[in-house]
Amino acid sequence: MEQANRKARSLNALRSLLITNIMVICSFPLFAQEPSFETFPYEHGDSTIIMQKYFLVFLKQGPNRSQDEAEASRIQKEHLAYLGDLFEKGVICMNGPFGDDGSIRGATVYRTATLEEAKKLAGNDPAVKAGRLEVEVHPWWLARGSGVR
Repeated sequence: MEQANRKARSLNALRSLLITNIMVICSFPLFAQEPSFETFPYEHGDSTIIMQKYFLVFLKQGPNRSQDEAEASRIQKEHLAYLGDLFEKGVICMNGPFGDDGSIRGATVYRTATLEEAKKLAGNDPAVKAGRLEVEVHPWWLARGSGVR
């Protein structure tokens, strides 16, 4: 009887361990590894700088800017929330409006693996979908980790 109880406890412990391991494994995203970004080493003096391809998106004045003030304000709020969310996720490195009243309203630097992905994300911006803005996307090589100084 004691041996049967020990065996039952061992099986229960093993079952608990297995369930715990499955729960831990399933809590990790399936595609947690970082996408493969295009890079190349650049020799500068006695330093090696890793250059990475980013995508510079110009936000240009779109064809549909006839919304009333309330609608334009709602679209702007959604636009800023969308870009802020992508920034928090690490997809956008930097963005902001230009300081003049030209046809190019602002710019965003996307950290994506492909041009297609950058175009898709930029195209999903609520201001672009509404026609208030349109995008022009260019590959842009920058030193990995560089910022504004």
